[in-house]
Amino acid sequence: MAQALRPNTAGSLFATDGKPHPLQDSLLAVTLVLGVTAFVTAMFHSLHLLSSWTGLVGILTGAYGQFVSETTRERFGLIMGLGAAAVGFFLGMAHGGLFGGVIG
Repeated sequence: MAQALRPNTAGSLFATDGKPHPLQDSLLAVTLVLGVTAFVTAMFHSLHLLSSWTGLVGILTGAYGQFVSETTRERFGLIMGLGAAAVGFFLGMAHGGLFGGVIG
């Protein structure tokens, strides 16, 4: 008796539906990099410009990535990047903001 086989997608990092998602994967990678950068630089008071701007851009790319994402794995990574970007953004804003020390 013939039975339908389902592809094994458990080992795949991206595109669990078996289709390529280059835009979504790119947005995921950019959001994660910006989120980690914002989070790490937010720990240093003098890097508030870098942390606030990378956090803001990370939030925007992550939000758009959530809008166009198609798989659960993409959404999970985007939420991790969004969270890190938001923490970095808010700490950067607390330390001086987007233009602190540049304008004024």
